[in-house]
Amino acid sequence: MLSFILRRCLAALLTVWIASIAAVLLIHLVPGDPIRTMFAQSQGVTPAQIEEIRHNFGLDLPIYHQYFNYLVKLFHGDMGLTIRGQQPVLKLILICLPLTLALTSAAMLVALVFGMSCGFIAAYKRGSWLDSGLMVSAILGVSLPHFWLGLMLILLFSVKWGLLPVAGTGFQGLILPALTLGITNAAIIARLTRSSMIEIFNQDFIRTARAKGLPRTLVLYRHALRAGLIPVVTMMGMQFTYLMGGAVIIENVFSWNGIGRLAVQAIFQRDYPLIQGFILVFAIIVALVSLLLDILYAWLDPRIKVQ
Repeated sequence: MLSFILRRCLAALLTVWIASIAAVLLIHLVPGDPIRTMFAQSQGVTPAQIEEIRHNFGLDLPIYHQYFNYLVKLFHGDMGLTIRGQQPVLKLILICLPLTLALTSAAMLVALVFGMSCGFIAAYKRGSWLDSGLMVSAILGVSLPHFWLGLMLILLFSVKWGLLPVAGTGFQGLILPALTLGITNAAIIARLTRSSMIEIFNQDFIRTARAKGLPRTLVLYRHALRAGLIPVVTMMGMQFTYLMGGAVIIENVFSWNGIGRLAVQAIFQRDYPLIQGFILVFAIIVALVSLLLDILYAWLDPRIKVQ
């Protein structure tokens, strides 16, 4: 198990390193100069002053030289300064990151609770009207765009009924964006859980457990549910990263001050250090989540430990 974890840790480090290279290379493929964008509406700024500012930020250096300087700063815990405001990038990200993680975790909880419950019930009632109704609802849920569902929830719960605020960083302000992200992803988990549980219900060890006279509830929750969770756990990793990406849109819809909203502002302002910091932190989170899920997967399925 230890060697399995070490291999996954090395793979995670390799992923983060490749992401740091991509962050530096891809940003320079975006059209537009950040310094000229920043001073586009300013009067009296000469080209010489613009070049001096570009030199101060190291934007006039070759890309490989910029990457080397960026890597050296990273090893010292420095992600640089924002072009606008001269604020530490790491500090801004650490302020916004907890809000994004809170939103993503809440949305993941909503998706798991609704998705696994509906999928398990649909598999248990296979072929019934309840199964058909839940799966039709799941298909509709997958088809709903995040931004449209968010606007509809705002229209109903905030504008029409006045039950929840349109924006805010408290618990009440978290409910609508978490539901928006969670509901559409619950549909995917529900369909996967149903297909997985139907396959498990037909396995020999389930029939053997029933033949021994074990209570139906014990067979379902102790034997079937754990075995059926293996593909769901695999999906959870992809779903979490998908939710992190969807949070970029939802944070702007609900004015949630997370790193997604910060990243959108940085992209419009061509703030290279802030964009690079966002990409790198996102890659680290994805690598850590994948590592944790690999360990959880190995715990659920002991056969994977020797591979």
